[in-house]
Amino acid sequence: MKFFNLKTLIALTTGMAIFAGSASASTTLRFGYEAPRSDTQHIAAKKFNELLKEKTKGELKLSLFPDSTLGNAQTMIGAVRGGTIDLEMSGSPNFTGLEPKLNVIDIPFIFKDRQHVYKVLDGEIGQDLLKALEAQGLKGLAFWDVGFRAFSNSKHPINKPEDIKGLKIRTNQNPMYIQAFSLLGGNPVPMPLSELYTALETRAVDAQEHPIGIFWSVKLYEVQKYLSLTNHGYTPLIVVMNKAKFDSLSPELQQAILDSAKEAGKYQRDLNVQNEKDIVKKLRKAGIEVIDKVDNAPFKAVIEANVRKSFIEKHGDDLVNKIDALAQ
Repeated sequence: MKFFNLKTLIALTTGMAIFAGSASASTTLRFGYEAPRSDTQHIAAKKFNELLKEKTKGELKLSLFPDSTLGNAQTMIGAVRGGTIDLEMSGSPNFTGLEPKLNVIDIPFIFKDRQHVYKVLDGEIGQDLLKALEAQGLKGLAFWDVGFRAFSNSKHPINKPEDIKGLKIRTNQNPMYIQAFSLLGGNPVPMPLSELYTALETRAVDAQEHPIGIFWSVKLYEVQKYLSLTNHGYTPLIVVMNKAKFDSLSPELQQAILDSAKEAGKYQRDLNVQNEKDIVKKLRKAGIEVIDKVDNAPFKAVIEANVRKSFIEKHGDDLVNKIDALAQ
């Protein structure tokens, strides 16, 4: 009978433990966002997790925190920069304080249609804007979809610019929107999405503007009466990751994260397009007066040139001209 000496036995045991640990090792990344579980953002986040686990054979997975569980957008962006949250997604206006050139996306009526949006965001312009966030400790992974924006309010239908005069309108901190609504005669009131329902319910604000997917999923139709599909601007989501955490991973894992984020983003874009007509029907059934034929020309005449001018004075006209060229 052959016996192992003590050193051999210890070496074998240690080796088996290391092998077992490496075989089962996985990293869970914390992913926060404001949208509720009913929104396509959450559905796409689950898709992102599925794709990531598949591409990395379980080495990476996501722990999802919807419903502003980890704070509002600005709080979560700060936490990602600080490394206490790994990933976050929110509308592009929430990042413009860190990278002001992102404001170009928020110039009213700058996008002709969704195909124009995708050419810009998925091409060189969008990728350069994501890369610019790296200086702030954020790795931009992909653009997802909030969508074309619509006005809702509790007082009267909005068919023309004059209908906005005097309304207290919830907006975010983005200077492009604050300027635009001021030009239209409204009173912009910046606040986080998590506070919006209560503000509308208590009439602290009269109106808000979000894509109809958010209007539906956050149940704003319960505290509003009129919805006008003005399509005055388009907002993408930006999915970001702590740059140091991203850089610490192998090139293979980094590519898996990038590919999974982009695939999940396309999946979510398609979901939003499919859902829009159905949501309008549901809103009408819920008692919302939907004004779906709004002449955008008068709105554009009031705000577009002035907001464009404000951006160009600060950042030049290169980005604006490049975006315009892709509309052809």
